[in-house]
Amino acid sequence: METMLQGAAPQAAPADLIKDSDQTKFAKDVLEASRTVPVIVDFWAPWCGPCKTLQPMIEKVVKEAKGAVKLVKIDIDKNQMLAQQLRIQSIPAVYAFFGGRPVDGFMGAVPESQLKEFVARLVQASGGAGDPAAMELAELLEQAKAAVAQNDMDTAAQLYSEILGVEPTNVVALAGLARYQVSLGDIEQAKELLEQIPAKERTGADVVAAQAAIDLAEKAKDAGPIPDLKAKDEANPKDFQARLDLAMAYWAGNQKQEAVDELLAMIKADRNWNEAAARQQLLKFFEALGFTDPISVDGRKRLSTILFS
Repeated sequence: METMLQGAAPQAAPADLIKDSDQTKFAKDVLEASRTVPVIVDFWAPWCGPCKTLQPMIEKVVKEAKGAVKLVKIDIDKNQMLAQQLRIQSIPAVYAFFGGRPVDGFMGAVPESQLKEFVARLVQASGGAGDPAAMELAELLEQAKAAVAQNDMDTAAQLYSEILGVEPTNVVALAGLARYQVSLGDIEQAKELLEQIPAKERTGADVVAAQAAIDLAEKAKDAGPIPDLKAKDEANPKDFQARLDLAMAYWAGNQKQEAVDELLAMIKADRNWNEAAARQQLLKFFEALGFTDPISVDGRKRLSTILFS
């Protein structure tokens, strides 16, 4: 077995720190290598403008980590089967692997500060050492993420505010506070927070999720009462408009799992209804939930099972 799999300390030779790979070497370069040190995988294509912006920044941040993480770059045009297996829907898409499995990720071009925090989280999770300031911010972001997962939005908002006190332009914290304002029903304040983020930095997963949450909140304003819509659904399961309205009402009532379940049931019953409206709405839910949210992860798996069964 290669040297990189033998040592316990995450120190990589310069030639091994950043490399191009493909689907034939993915298991070796990513899955096996990640058992020793976190491996960041950058899925890109030559025609992708944001990819060209992001890639040099990732390489810079990885080099600054001095062997605590590795970077593998994969051209999706040349590795379409792998991209399909990993459900890459847009690029740039960045996945982080540790212990042979994906542990984090994001889509879209993000600022260098967010990349540093992303790497710091990986280093921290693997037990390595990194930049103290970045590690502190990464720890606060991880605590905020955990609070969101537990639906403790007040704690998450406090943590995001603390981060912005240190780094006022932190994109993840601004997006997180925007989502918090959405949960309070203050859509205008949420919009104002997102407007503080430069346009070129609004393609990251956190900003996309916040914008999707705003869009859904505005759309869900007209959702009817859940009991009435459930009665319609039970009376006529083929009334797909009523079922779509029910999913939106669930979402407006912060019943995210029920909203996803309803749309998945619709897709299973008739995936083509109204030009695949249920699937399009479901993808919007996934965007708003975020890349790593358990409901989103499980929902994507279930959607793939339905579509490819």
